Amino acid sequence: MYNYVKALHIIFIVTWFAGMFYIVRLFIYNAEANEKPEPEKGILQSQFAIMIKRLWFGITWPSAVLTLIFGLLMWHLLGATPSWLVVKLCFVAGLFLYHLSLHAIYKQQANHIFKYSSQKLRIWNEVATIFLVAIVMLVVVKQALSWLWGLIGLICFVVLLMAAIKIYKALRTRKEVPGKNT
Repeated sequence: MYNYVKALHIIFIVTWFAGMFYIVRLFIYNAEANEKPEPEKGILQSQFAIMIKRLWFGITWPSAVLTLIFGLLMWHLLGATPSWLVVKLCFVAGLFLYHLSLHAIYKQQANHIFKYSSQKLRIWNEVATIFLVAIVMLVVVKQALSWLWGLIGLICFVVLLMAAIKIYKALRTRKEVPGKNT
């Protein structure tokens, strides 16, 4: 039974992360649509509102809840709490806090409140990537990974991710400014 529960846990982790990755992209597009003139702004935001609501409540929230249920069931079936699992659970708690922050952004945008620029949302989107890498590495390598090397690797990954975001922004800005591509 443990392997069936584990398989379901992994399936819902995948759909949960897919939902979190895509919802922030929709938040970005919605924030950018907010800067457009009417009627384009209204048309785009109306469509994004439908897409965001369906994704958030039809896929992302149910996947988060099912991930939690099957994860707790796996923990129960495991009958033990190894040290790596304690660390993983701390990362999972952080991931749920991240999920709740996305819910706050969802509610803001649903009320036409745009506190975050598309650039800030792009950076915030990468937080899920950091959690994904940390959790998967921890689960796969468990005790074989030393704390020091794990932390150094995670920091290097974050630095590379932030550098990639800066490079992407620079390239995107160059394309948007006429005459800069010469």
